[in-house]
Amino acid sequence: MLAEYLPVLLFLIVSTGLGIVLLTVGWLLGPKRPDGEKLSPYECGFEAFEDARMKFDVRYYLVAILFIIFDLEIAFLFPWALVFREIGLTAIIAMAIFLGILVVGFVYEWKKGALEWE
Repeated sequence: MLAEYLPVLLFLIVSTGLGIVLLTVGWLLGPKRPDGEKLSPYECGFEAFEDARMKFDVRYYLVAILFIIFDLEIAFLFPWALVFREIGLTAIIAMAIFLGILVVGFVYEWKKGALEWE
């Protein structure tokens, strides 16, 4: 059972090691010549005119959280689709219930106006 996960573990180890090596090489060999122009705040070609700590509208965070929630729920469909033929009728009914709850939540958010962007 654990032998099936060995390629995944090996992939994670190699990719993490490669990422660390590349970041270290870039940091060691990269040019380090900061000047006033490079260190100045930059916003669309002109000086920043507002405080960086300005408040965002709550709707921005609400839309972001809703996207993450629905995106993660949809991600549960991929493993289910891979074993669709082997899992039988019970799993199909369970997924139908899951998708029904997902649709009910989406309709609720739509009716509440959480998806409206003014």
